[in-house]
Amino acid sequence: MTGKDKVLRVTYATSAIGVEQDQKETVRRLGLRKLGQTVEQPDTPVLRGMIHKVRHLVTVEEVDA
Repeated sequence: MTGKDKVLRVTYATSAIGVEQDQKETVRRLGLRKLGQTVEQPDTPVLRGMIHKVRHLVTVEEVDA
């Protein structure tokens, strides 16, 4: 990683109860298992797309690597 690389800090903020199954699976694939859990993932277009799909369930912060 270079100094310009970004990392996204993704926090599981809202319960996935009552949402579509594909959104629940997306939350799991982001590495989030429990409500309130935070993971750091590299900032990639694929990850951005996944976050966009479940943007109502997570909060995101950009962090310098």
